[in-house]
Amino acid sequence: MSTSICFDFGNTRLKAGIFNAAELLQVDVLEKGDVDEIQTLLDKWSPVKTILSSVIHHDPQIEGLLAKHTKFHKLGPDTQINFTTPVGKPETIGADRLALVSAAVALYPNQHNLIISLGTCITYNFVTNGHAFLGGSISPGTQMRFRAMHEQTALLPLITPSSEFTLVGYDTKTNLLSGVILGIAAEIDGIIAAYEEKYANFNVLLTGGDICYFVPHLKKRIFADPNLIFKGLYAICEKNN
Repeated sequence: MSTSICFDFGNTRLKAGIFNAAELLQVDVLEKGDVDEIQTLLDKWSPVKTILSSVIHHDPQIEGLLAKHTKFHKLGPDTQINFTTPVGKPETIGADRLALVSAAVALYPNQHNLIISLGTCITYNFVTNGHAFLGGSISPGTQMRFRAMHEQTALLPLITPSSEFTLVGYDTKTNLLSGVILGIAAEIDGIIAAYEEKYANFNVLLTGGDICYFVPHLKKRIFADPNLIFKGLYAICEKNN
């Protein structure tokens, strides 16, 4: 069985998913995501294939290093994907969204899928049962909302997500938690309901590092998978290598 490493360079975290064939062994959070750290991973795992999805300005030497030692693919406009894109312009779509939609098509083919990713921003991505990615919407993410309230007011503190709050907040922190967590949960339920009116039956896939805070508050049936993007990256890596 061959080893593959899928790199996800997001706005908040840089991560690497280690695969043995199609099995995800582990996900490593990278401290710096520099050439030395990438080399350490290559030395440890000796991957045959690698893929990079990046929405940031990373060191271009990383791509050269991966190409030198592995069958490397960078997710971009020329990537072969398992679905069609709006007006045929994949270059206008974020690499992370391409990976998420690819995962949905690979896991649930011939079905409508709504993929919701809770990252720096919240993205809603809809792909039809004919494997046509129609697009979706983008809204502010959890940390962005907390940060905005802190930075644009004089007295509200900056807090981190937590499950320790009630519907009716009893102090400043729990008021902020209730507003953001329950507000996002209500947003997600509302978006799903709007799609239901138009498309009836479809899967809802929820992913991202903060999903644990929202799943208990959602009314709709969902498939929660924090590692969905890596499964999509692996599928794309296989198709392009």
